Amino acid sequence: MKNTKRPRLITFTDPHSPIAEAFRTLRTNIQFAGVDKPIKTMLITSATPNCGKTTITANLGVAMAQTGSSVLVVDADLRKPTLHRYFSMDNEPGLTNILFDVTMDLNMSVNKSRINNLFVLASGPIPPNPAELLSTEKMKKVIEVLADSFDYVLFDSPPVNAVTDPAILSCQVDATLLVLDYGFVTRDEAAFALEQLKKVRANVIGAVLNGMPNSQGYYHYYHYHYYGEEYAGKKENRRARRNIFSFNLKGN
Repeated sequence: MKNTKRPRLITFTDPHSPIAEAFRTLRTNIQFAGVDKPIKTMLITSATPNCGKTTITANLGVAMAQTGSSVLVVDADLRKPTLHRYFSMDNEPGLTNILFDVTMDLNMSVNKSRINNLFVLASGPIPPNPAELLSTEKMKKVIEVLADSFDYVLFDSPPVNAVTDPAILSCQVDATLLVLDYGFVTRDEAAFALEQLKKVRANVIGAVLNGMPNSQGYYHYYHYHYYGEEYAGKKENRRARRNIFSFNLKGN
């Protein structure tokens, strides 16, 4: 059953906003980070829960698709999938259906979004063994096929400090982007997340610092423009604060 409550895709609903422009700048920096070797597949993870990684995955996917490139966003968070809600889609069939069913055609699971050039692969039914499933040869083959089928493939994954799934996936993609939530993620948590990724030799191209105060953000936008009037005045609301981000990529 479709979830009618859909998070906003600011890059689609308000493409002239400062936040949409920030995503386009992030898109450009990612492209420059892959000068020596083009980045086609990328993992987006966070240090801890509720850092806004799925919001960044979805909006970055839109920003990339707006250049005319074919983009697939994949919900590889097989523990708490939410990516499908951004596009008002069902969560099944999805990635786990492909991994469990050898006869499942990718075309049966990949959905065209309402945004030109942007496609979505939901997570599918939540499995009892996500880490084991993501480390299979079948998963590696799926990633290869997707990379051949689309210009860019973005994988949304669980927090790296919570489970091993992101570390497993980071070894199978071209690059990894780490999302940190300003004011909530500690220096130790951020350092530990980076250490976990470096242990498996993940190509961490940079980090996105999400939810920075207006006075410090690279771009800023009032939260009631982003999330609606119901958030106005709720200064301590985490989601209301998640309205700005800055980023730091290799070579930037």
